[in-house]
Amino acid sequence: MIKEEIKIFFTSIMFYTRIPCPSYIDHSDEYLNKASRYFPLVGIIVGAISFIFFWISNQIFNIHISIIISIAAGILITGAFHEDGLADTFDGFGGGWTREKILEIMKDSRIGTYGTISLFVLVILKIFTFSSLVMEIQSNFTNKSDLIILLIFITYHSISRLTAISIVFTSDYSRDNEIGKSKPVAKTNTNIEILIAYFWGILPLLGLIYLIPEFILVISLLIFFFFYSSRYFKKHIGGYTGDTLGAVEQLSEIICLLTFLGLTIFFI
Repeated sequence: MIKEEIKIFFTSIMFYTRIPCPSYIDHSDEYLNKASRYFPLVGIIVGAISFIFFWISNQIFNIHISIIISIAAGILITGAFHEDGLADTFDGFGGGWTREKILEIMKDSRIGTYGTISLFVLVILKIFTFSSLVMEIQSNFTNKSDLIILLIFITYHSISRLTAISIVFTSDYSRDNEIGKSKPVAKTNTNIEILIAYFWGILPLLGLIYLIPEFILVISLLIFFFFYSSRYFKKHIGGYTGDTLGAVEQLSEIICLLTFLGLTIFFI
């Protein structure tokens, strides 16, 4: 049982990141289908590594440069997996007028105008929002700033992945007879997958809420975004694809950061 869980965990690491895995971990549709349970945990790992890059670089450089380095580290760790989905989704919905055309555009490996602009705006917004948030935290929570910033790093990565994977738990896969980026993890989802995913997705947020209770508001905003995006994708393409999950994950990240910043400025 434990060995199987370890294999499922490393399968999740192998599928969602570029982190090296033990040589005995190979591709398995069975384990890949169960890997969604550890998707938020992968977010915790990515967030923790990104924080390490931020903390080390911040000993030398200013906040803005350190945040850029941490974001770049996260992108390298995941292989721009979610950013690619964001760009493809904006290209598809920006340039397609029918379900078939939207899905066709999203399959194209080339990036278009909508995708380029979406990535540029998102990265710039992340840099300035996160930099402002870190400076506010350091100003308002002098003694606990490092701990809070660490929790913010792992929380916005984990809860954003939980928001995205929740669409898999509640919606249908859009492509009927085609293999997409998330097809292997979208076939079946047991209560075990759902419970474990929600445990890892919410756990860091609970720690952050313990230190800053006002941050609980982010849950309601992400729930609203989850329902809105689910209905939007259902209406226009009949469900989700791997690309739309990447878009939801990335947009959830910026929703988290903007919410944390707004609450820190106006209520703390």
